[in-house]
Amino acid sequence: MHHIPTWIWAVFWAVVLALIVVDLIAHRGRRGESHRAAIIWSGVWISAGLLFNVLVWRVFGARAAQEYLAAYFIEKSLSLDNVFVFLVIFRSLGIPQRAQHSVLFLGIFGALVFRALFIFLGAAALERWSWVAYVFGAILLITAWRVFREDPAQQQENKAVSWLAHRLPVTQEVHDKKFFVRLADGRRVATPLLLALMGLELTDILFAVDSVPAAFAVTQDTFILYSSNAFAILGLRALYLLLSGTVGQLRYLHYGLAGVLAFAGLKMVLEPWLHVTPLLSVGIIVVLIGASVWASLRARRREARGQKQPREHPGPRHSTEVEA
Repeated sequence: MHHIPTWIWAVFWAVVLALIVVDLIAHRGRRGESHRAAIIWSGVWISAGLLFNVLVWRVFGARAAQEYLAAYFIEKSLSLDNVFVFLVIFRSLGIPQRAQHSVLFLGIFGALVFRALFIFLGAAALERWSWVAYVFGAILLITAWRVFREDPAQQQENKAVSWLAHRLPVTQEVHDKKFFVRLADGRRVATPLLLALMGLELTDILFAVDSVPAAFAVTQDTFILYSSNAFAILGLRALYLLLSGTVGQLRYLHYGLAGVLAFAGLKMVLEPWLHVTPLLSVGIIVVLIGASVWASLRARRREARGQKQPREHPGPRHSTEVEA
């Protein structure tokens, strides 16, 4: 691990907080909900994450920059799985788009806290007990097999939300952007927005069990791990708004995600005997996700062409017999 100067942590948090404030201002009221705004903000967060890597390279060197890039791409690719979950939660609870930004913002802010906890505890465990790497590797391989077998696009409900809905007093209707409302009898009850927020937090904790060990496969430097995770997570809201209408059409994406998890698991297990450089790791991740997206889009176009082709109808029969 590198010695992390205090000033670079200050720069990191200054950039993150400044972007969060700008994001909040840009999305006040009904602004920032368009597809165009989602494209712009996705570009802003991706650019911020990649530009911060320039600072990592200048301070810690090329090796650290490659590790940051690999960890960033792992988290960014696995965050596509989060988009599926967000979509299922919002659709199952009937959360309108105008209220989704508040839930996503608070959910992502909570994710930053939980990721910090997972990363620093994980780094401490790996530093003290080397065999923890094999535990992380086993978790990733098991999760890869589960993701390979189960297409998240086919999920109709979120188990965490269903469990909470049966145990908490919740209204049936969404009350604007309120998380709690007071009924006519004086009782204070939760709204579906609170269920959505709690569902996002619980599922992100479960996802962190997969994505954080995957990032440990390329680096164990806590600053590189957390900063790359943070920039990938902070772009989740814009990524969701950008892909929510099309992510369900990426039918083969879960195979690419399973490949990324399997690669990270094997890398952790085989690290003592087989070393994969961070730059090669980036290439493998990009190829796995890119191939799954390309195959999904190709299948979609092929189906669309098949539906547009007109059916052939038999024409009237013409007799070839000549009357005598």
